[in-house]
Amino acid sequence: MSEPSPTSTRPSDALGGTAVVPGAAPGPGAGAGPDLDANSMAAPIVDEDIPDPEQVDSRCPHCGAPVSSAESFCEACGTDLVSSALNSLDQPSGTTPDSPQPLARQPIPQQPVPQQPVPQQPVPQQPILQPGIPGDALDLGPGESAEMTHRRPQPPDPSHSTEPAFGPVSRECAECGGRVGDDLYCEQCGTKAPSERDHFTEQPAPWVAGVCDRGIRHHRNEDAMALWAQDGADSNRAVLVVCDGVSTSTDSDLASLAAARAARQVLVNARPAGLGVESSRTAALAQIMTVAAAEANAAVVRSSAGRPGANAENPASCTFAVAVVDGRQIGYANIGDSRVYWLPDGGDPAALSVDDSVAQVRISMGVPRDQAENSPQAHAITRWLGPDAPDLNPTTGSMVADGPGWVMVCSDGLWNYASAATQLAALVDRAIADDPGNAQPLQLAGTLTQWANDQGGKDNITVALARLGPLATGPTRSTGPASPDPDQEGNDG
Repeated sequence: MSEPSPTSTRPSDALGGTAVVPGAAPGPGAGAGPDLDANSMAAPIVDEDIPDPEQVDSRCPHCGAPVSSAESFCEACGTDLVSSALNSLDQPSGTTPDSPQPLARQPIPQQPVPQQPVPQQPVPQQPILQPGIPGDALDLGPGESAEMTHRRPQPPDPSHSTEPAFGPVSRECAECGGRVGDDLYCEQCGTKAPSERDHFTEQPAPWVAGVCDRGIRHHRNEDAMALWAQDGADSNRAVLVVCDGVSTSTDSDLASLAAARAARQVLVNARPAGLGVESSRTAALAQIMTVAAAEANAAVVRSSAGRPGANAENPASCTFAVAVVDGRQIGYANIGDSRVYWLPDGGDPAALSVDDSVAQVRISMGVPRDQAENSPQAHAITRWLGPDAPDLNPTTGSMVADGPGWVMVCSDGLWNYASAATQLAALVDRAIADDPGNAQPLQLAGTLTQWANDQGGKDNITVALARLGPLATGPTRSTGPASPDPDQEGNDG
């Protein structure tokens, strides 16, 4: 789970839309990207030009943040500005809108995102939260499955990809046979029942799958993922979204699940083509991923609205990482420290995303990666999704794969133990060498999750994979030890 930065951000601390810690070198901005050497499969194409924010015309009637006439939603709190304006027309004379709600950290005025209408192709899914269930009982979406486990799950069987029914159903306590209440505690002996959220899988297509697990040490799973895939006549498409709830925030488990599903919905409905040239297509993809981040943030705000602690000092917050696969093109975006990796069968693996964290700020200052990621406050993030988010513009980029390989989107529960892309690539190769069944995405995601639990499972773990090209039948490079080399610093993002 991620941690918020202990130092609140200010507009003067931002460079390129990225909040930084005062007194430190600025972290990567919206135009930053990983440096790849000449042997890399393909260098990411990263957005660099960010237009100036439009002139502020008024303020949000809900939170008081500056907004312009071109905006349909408040970037700070997600309020529907169009509906608010219409309601104000019907408001009796002599009345005023609700006073702005105080926030723990004042948001930075957001750059408005032009939103183009896209054909609606809704993804069937159940409500995120059933009445009376505090976020532990999970209503999963299409291709999702859950296993009620507390500890180290075995690699899941691909046949578990059917969607089970979740909700406030009656169940018996495994300890005494008493009735388990909606809060998942036995009403007779008080024992807590396993939660469907503790461990669940998704596999929308044979080549796309993911595992989300509670880990060993945490009492609940605050990670979430939302996957989608489609086999096409000309090219295959996939959407992989991973969100990690900020552990110190209220209702972070609800926030992460709401954000992941909202972002998936936006990305499924859109297939940006631009003007037909590569640069235009890349810009269009970056724009729709930015819209997805804004919709995910609005979903976070809605997920905790009206709940106790919704306006607390640390309201619901989470990270955001997404990969969009369209044929050989890979688009990626992130806010926070959940990551996107490209692990090719041949050539150099690379971390495509760049963290918004204290550790990354130190790396940018020249501190070795291993030292920066193990220093105090290393996991404090400088950007996040939530009502008090300082910046909703994700770092985006795009690349074209020159050959087969794995697209991986994961939370820090995995990369805590293998941060460098070379370490993760070696881990994947070793897993496939030890068991050829790990060449299947769902089993490989389960094996990597199990491996992270074997290292201590100190955090929630999410591993989402998309296989580009034929499924691997064996290791694609020389296999070293599965455990990461603590002396290897890595320089891939």
